[in-house]
Amino acid sequence: MKRFVSIAAAALAVALGPASRPAAQAAHPKLVVMIAVDQMRGDYPVRYASLMTKGLKRLTTDGAWFRNAAYPYLNTYTCVGHHTIGTGTLPYHHGMMQNVWFDRETEKSVACTSDAKVTDVTAAGAVAGVGDSGVRNLRPSLADIMRRDLHSRVVTLSMKARAAIGLAGHGGDAVIWLDDRGQLESSGAFGSAMPAWATAFEKANPSSRDGDKVWERMLPADRYQYADDAAGEKPGNGWSSTFPHALGPAGDRLYFAHWEGSPYGDEYLEQMAEYAVDELKLGQEGTVDFLGISFSSLDVVGHSFGPRSHEVQDLLAHLDLTLGRLLDHLDAKVGRGNYVLGLSADHGVADVPEQVEGGLRVLPPTVTAGIEQSLRPFFGEGPFVDSNLGSDVYFKPGVYDKVIKSPEALAAMSKAILAVPGMARVITRAEVEKPGTRESKDAILRAAALSYYPGRSGDLILITKPNVIFGIATSTHGSPYEYDQHVPVIFFGAGVKGGVQSAAATPADLAPTLASIVGVNLPSPDGRVQTSALSAVSARKATRRH
Repeated sequence: MKRFVSIAAAALAVALGPASRPAAQAAHPKLVVMIAVDQMRGDYPVRYASLMTKGLKRLTTDGAWFRNAAYPYLNTYTCVGHHTIGTGTLPYHHGMMQNVWFDRETEKSVACTSDAKVTDVTAAGAVAGVGDSGVRNLRPSLADIMRRDLHSRVVTLSMKARAAIGLAGHGGDAVIWLDDRGQLESSGAFGSAMPAWATAFEKANPSSRDGDKVWERMLPADRYQYADDAAGEKPGNGWSSTFPHALGPAGDRLYFAHWEGSPYGDEYLEQMAEYAVDELKLGQEGTVDFLGISFSSLDVVGHSFGPRSHEVQDLLAHLDLTLGRLLDHLDAKVGRGNYVLGLSADHGVADVPEQVEGGLRVLPPTVTAGIEQSLRPFFGEGPFVDSNLGSDVYFKPGVYDKVIKSPEALAAMSKAILAVPGMARVITRAEVEKPGTRESKDAILRAAALSYYPGRSGDLILITKPNVIFGIATSTHGSPYEYDQHVPVIFFGAGVKGGVQSAAATPADLAPTLASIVGVNLPSPDGRVQTSALSAVSARKATRRH
């Protein structure tokens, strides 16, 4: 892993290059706001439009809304999506190819933001154990470029470290998430202590403030589609599959799990964002500042209840109000027309298998057992597999080379994998490493290649059939199918021309398009500037720069 950290540092230095401050432009916005809504499928703003009257309604009505936006890669996961949004590049470039991957040198799984050289911090001080940073990310983010070229202040907020860090990049004035007890947390990579304003906010607004509250539907039950108690819903954590949902007392061991999987979690992040805008005067002191927010509650609810549930619909209705409050606050403090906002999602989500035709669950240990059994006649007792993360399988040292050199063993192994109900395809490392696979007409192979990063990705890449998911959750994501890849892409505010856009787009377009509006350039992005979303003035400036 030391080798990859060195590569990351070298790649970042090359990508950033020498500092070059662009010429001042009068029409620059004063604040860039980058929003990710964790697990928001691209069809939600259409399917559940009747529930939205405030923020989401305003963004989709007045903003440039790309309804044909999707990730082009396979590994549609949180860390991958946030780093794609933040950097404007795809995982084969930024290297964040999973939330967790198997490190062959240490023979242990590593989280995408883990960094043993730093220590995480809370208001109470340093946190024991491995810290978090952007060291494994190989590309600069938009926030990195803005900090360098525009001296921007950078604040990012989320419930998840990988989300806050993905939007921020390699530095920031405040990169903050919540730990598993609901306390604000950051890392020594972004400062030696929790910022004073964040400590003050937490003291006045602890996550425990919502103790004993009950999550009820915001609207009458007949406003929601589908059934409240549909097949396959299994939220766990002491909750049933129907409303109401009690958070319980703040000191209860399940309180924070309930809180983060309810509208109260998103409301908390929005209030903290307002506080940051006010206390730091973001967008109000001469610099072009950066505010990133990843709203995480929808992801928790979607995993527990599925995309057709009343819970997902009610969470979206609450998020609509939450985003409305954020926009109103930005209008009041920064000024309408003085900020530009980009919104997308890190991934979508599959329908609950019990609710759709052909729906199944595949347990990775079942696949591993098939691999082990199929290879014994060729190579002895084994074991042969070091780790199976679902879509990525890692062999023990030397095993992959033996398998790939034996057509009979490879065929037997592939047959065993495909014999597991719900499995569709086996792709080897050799296949994705062939030149030209990222441009292949084979959509699945292309998606796998765009997710693949040498040394971090598995020896085998496994593809399920549509509506089949890995694991036991009510639902999940991580496939190359539309329900996981299709997400909203919306631009709003300064420099943006509103209207529904029919052009194809990807969340990797967010960073370069916002960069164009504020007058900086991202080095070699995979995304492109969506000129159809730009006002006439912004479009002319983008044309001159590019």
